[in-house]
Amino acid sequence: MTRTIVVVTAGLSVPSSTRLLADQVADAVAAQVGARGEAARFEHVELRELAGELAAYMTSGGVPTPRLSQVRDLVSSADGMVAVTPVFTASYSGLFKMFFDALDPDALTGMPVLIAATAGSARHSLVLDHAMRPLFAYLRAVVVPTGVFAATEDFGGTTDLTARITRAAGELAGLVVATDHVAGFGPDAGERRTPSTRTSGTFVAPVTDFADLLRGHAG
Repeated sequence: MTRTIVVVTAGLSVPSSTRLLADQVADAVAAQVGARGEAARFEHVELRELAGELAAYMTSGGVPTPRLSQVRDLVSSADGMVAVTPVFTASYSGLFKMFFDALDPDALTGMPVLIAATAGSARHSLVLDHAMRPLFAYLRAVVVPTGVFAATEDFGGTTDLTARITRAAGELAGLVVATDHVAGFGPDAGERRTPSTRTSGTFVAPVTDFADLLRGHAG
């Protein structure tokens, strides 16, 4: 079976370290999916090329252009995502945030996502946990435990970047291969890829709502 993984990159230059990191992660994910007996097809979304359309969407009351609509549909139907941003002012870029603001609210529900970021200095590495994880948690995505941060010194140097990429890619591949069905904006969007009812390919009982557990108890 071939899994579709969308790679979203917010680099502004050509070439960019953000796209370089995204390509390295995609290659590692392809290898990890292949090692599990399946294939991966990658769709790359360069947000730099959508900057004008994202600005138009934000200033037109949320009316997407045909091209932006196509990208939105692509994202919602994917089996997984790799999301990579450069760091600006201690957070993800404004272009990166605009794109996820333009998606359907349920587009990433239950979707496995690998987060990654680039910056000139390692001191920005906390962007993964302080900015990116909260964003994707709000979108109800399933973010893999290992995030990948790459400073300028990590490219071509003797660092553990390759090991981090391999570990994160394995985590994403495991979730993507365990996913049997991915829905888009349709009526079953709330039922798809739900981590609370699925663990490593084995169905478990639904989790009882905490409010129901407390009902009838005092104190």
